[in-house]
Amino acid sequence: MNLNFKVNQHELMEVLLNVAVIRPVFIWGPPGIGKSSLVEKFANDVGLKCVSLLGSQLAPEDIIGVPQIVNGKSRFCPPKMIAREEPYCLFLDELNACSQEVQKAFYSLIHERRIGDYELPEGSVVIGAGNRAQDSAIVKPMSSALINRMFHVQLEVSIKQWFIWAYEEEVHPYVLEYLQTRPDHLWVQPPKTEEPFSTPRSWHMLSDALKEYGHHGQEIPNSVIEILANGSISPTHAQQFKTFHKNLKTKYQINHIMNGDARFPTEPEERDTLYFLSLSFRSQIVKELPNRKEDLTSNHQKYAHRAKSLLKDLSEISLEMAQMVVANSKDEDPLPEWFMVEVVRDLPRLAQKRAKV
Repeated sequence: MNLNFKVNQHELMEVLLNVAVIRPVFIWGPPGIGKSSLVEKFANDVGLKCVSLLGSQLAPEDIIGVPQIVNGKSRFCPPKMIAREEPYCLFLDELNACSQEVQKAFYSLIHERRIGDYELPEGSVVIGAGNRAQDSAIVKPMSSALINRMFHVQLEVSIKQWFIWAYEEEVHPYVLEYLQTRPDHLWVQPPKTEEPFSTPRSWHMLSDALKEYGHHGQEIPNSVIEILANGSISPTHAQQFKTFHKNLKTKYQINHIMNGDARFPTEPEERDTLYFLSLSFRSQIVKELPNRKEDLTSNHQKYAHRAKSLLKDLSEISLEMAQMVVANSKDEDPLPEWFMVEVVRDLPRLAQKRAKV
């Protein structure tokens, strides 16, 4: 399922606080964006124990239990994990990854809040979550009967909301600084091939690894950074993270260049640095400038003027890199149209080459 409307982390918490308490909610979204952790946070915030069941690892008897003879009659006894006396939050993770038989076993639990003779305690909450078919994850079609029994919401990645969480969780400074430079690298669509890919979860994993390697205060060699990054995030992002780390103690940082405290590197041996800075430069333009010219402020106008000046400087060092900054890419957000009109007007040589990129 791919809903037309998406919510960020803050909006999802509001939905859970106001809807999940009266109706079962199903959270759609790609892997690694924080669905499980948000459900656990919601349960903690409302004072409920969170009990998680992983749909892909369940059999029907794990939900409905096994039959026993009681007073000469058979009855199903649900498992202890589900049959609790106090209200709790039942989290059905990867619900759309379980078999049709398991999905059927969930019907009465989701719709009637009961399994056989057992009823969920008053005040209990049922929340499901799952990936989408386009996410290269294990998914099975959900029956219309099950879909119709739940309120559906699709979670998207919000870099602003992620940074709020990341500072609270004390994510490693290298990760924070890199993603401030390249916020578009926080999440990518899962690849078709078997390789690591960037998600909020994988960046958190890289942060934990960096903390462990540097917990005694020693400097982490760039060779180790390369190993850690390639084991956690998308290969292209890992290569750029390595370059970012190498440049941490040099003058070649995009914020220094934007502020006029440094210039783009010109030496041939620094081409990988120039490539990283060029991509970071593009990302910063997309991040800082509004899409609509009507929303421009005086600070935006100053920023746009500075960006055009830097584009001119970059084109004199490497026209190829400057073209890469202004070129449209299906994998990245486009530069604002009004800004590109000004580039065409003020930098005709660069704009003339843009169409060939």
